[in-house]
Amino acid sequence: MPNYTPPLDEVLFTLREVTAYQELNSLENFSHVSEDLVEAILNEAGKLASGPIAEINHSGDKEGSIIEDGLVKTPIGFKDAYKKFVDGGWNGISFPENIGGQNMPFSLGLSVNEFFTSANMAFSLCPLLTSGAVEALSAHASDELKNKYLLKLVSGEWTGTMNLTEPQAGSDVGSLTTKAIPNPDGTYNIFGTKIYITYGDHDLSENIIHLVLARTPDSPAGTKGISLFLVPKFIVNEQGALIEKNDLRCSSLEKKLGIHASPTAVMLYGEKVGAKGWLVGEVNQGMRCMFTMMNHARIDVGVQGLSIAERSYQQALDFAFSRKQGKKIGAKSKEAVSIIEHPDVKRMILDMKSKIDAMRGLILTTGVYCDLGKHHSDEQKRNLYNELVDLLTPIVKSWCTDIGFDSASTGLQVHGGMGFIEETGAAQFLRDSRIAPIYEGTNGIQALDLVFRKLNQSGGLAVKYLFNDIKKLILDLDSIEDEDFLIIANLLQQSLDAIEKSTDWINSKITEDYDAAASNASLFLDSFGVLLGGYYLSKAALVSYKKIEEEKANSSFYKNKILIARFFSEQNLPKVMNSLISIKAGSSALNSVDFKNFGA
Repeated sequence: MPNYTPPLDEVLFTLREVTAYQELNSLENFSHVSEDLVEAILNEAGKLASGPIAEINHSGDKEGSIIEDGLVKTPIGFKDAYKKFVDGGWNGISFPENIGGQNMPFSLGLSVNEFFTSANMAFSLCPLLTSGAVEALSAHASDELKNKYLLKLVSGEWTGTMNLTEPQAGSDVGSLTTKAIPNPDGTYNIFGTKIYITYGDHDLSENIIHLVLARTPDSPAGTKGISLFLVPKFIVNEQGALIEKNDLRCSSLEKKLGIHASPTAVMLYGEKVGAKGWLVGEVNQGMRCMFTMMNHARIDVGVQGLSIAERSYQQALDFAFSRKQGKKIGAKSKEAVSIIEHPDVKRMILDMKSKIDAMRGLILTTGVYCDLGKHHSDEQKRNLYNELVDLLTPIVKSWCTDIGFDSASTGLQVHGGMGFIEETGAAQFLRDSRIAPIYEGTNGIQALDLVFRKLNQSGGLAVKYLFNDIKKLILDLDSIEDEDFLIIANLLQQSLDAIEKSTDWINSKITEDYDAAASNASLFLDSFGVLLGGYYLSKAALVSYKKIEEEKANSSFYKNKILIARFFSEQNLPKVMNSLISIKAGSSALNSVDFKNFGA
């Protein structure tokens, strides 16, 4: 199978030309982040990703993590690769210097994470969860806990986990029953079972810091009675040294469809005296604390969709050029040609490529908004950017992970029968990608979040801002007397009209007809994602047109950006235009079906 090649030029183009990344240079917090530094960081990340981390992706899938004599062992090469990752300081790239980070933009960190995730999705899950733990502790933990745990979590010397799910409590987190019994010294004894804990136990680091949702005695029912606790694998003294094993253990590892190298643990807390834990934030405010962790994690999971699509695309493209099969229709020669010569293979490759560019535009734009929302000097602008992040996060998570799985499937299809054979590696991408639409809040839940919480947040401020930006771009596209841009502008305008009408219809149903709004929430989110994808590709096309004009260049890179935008617009935006019919159909048929009479 071909090696992974980090798409450095694509990432730099998207950051510089599609997002508002240049605005970050005007912020005091990022005044040190020059273009040369950004390029150097991405180059070094690419070397580590395409080398030691990518090299153990396929072998890690075949070997998997195992549990022996109560100890969890990751596949051969993972410990060495993780040490290189930590030694390079990659775990703390986007965290502040005062907690041991490198103070780089979150958006740059997303690009670095894209490389590592494309190289080896199972490997990348460990630092993803650790970063989430850092976010939660930074925002909500006491100074004592921060001083004791953050530095080693930021460095990656210690790793973190998120413990929500229980056998009876999946998406319905309010059903959890894990108990937290207070002690006189202010600590708690934790008793309960948690499942689906990513890197819940492993041999990569000397300590694992679990963030565990549990109930204190007499807490209210549902999510209002949940608190968050820090529960280390090894209890730490005031000097940060490990002193004793906590009363917790991994009882088993799940056997999964994909991400085999990532140990997914069943964790038991308090088999004897109780696992000692420390309260993070306030009692009964655990969900608020955990959402700090989850919101960034949802963006990171969206990156998984992009990353797996990019890896699948690279392998499919390489195979399409190297595989000779059939002659070109209409050609006089009877010799077999590379399958890239066949129109349907070209369609599949371009479909993958256009969606990858669209996802990268959406994700990095969201990342830049995160940076601006956190560090901009103007409070009003900070509020706007944070509203945009809130709106775009469920779209990033849901739309990108769905595309990641679809692209992995398309990549397998390009391989034909060889794709169905594990030896090629194409099947692993399909298996690995399937989890992303499920965890960190299923994509159906993301759609409900978008429709019932984010659309009308602050009076729809973020939605109106995006719609106005798209309208401005359409005017710029219309001003170019070129067939490609006239087609793109027309399709983008019609799609925007459809989404505006869909938004109005959805908003009219939110309070008066919950089922109608909920039934079409997923379709609405998908349509919104396609519109935004078309928007970011159109921005890239416009920039590329200007570069060709200014530089009088005939660069195939820039010409392809224009054609990619046109292809995506012609193949995907009509679906947005037609989605209005389905969305306005509501839930009449859905709610009238007698599901009890389905089946045998």
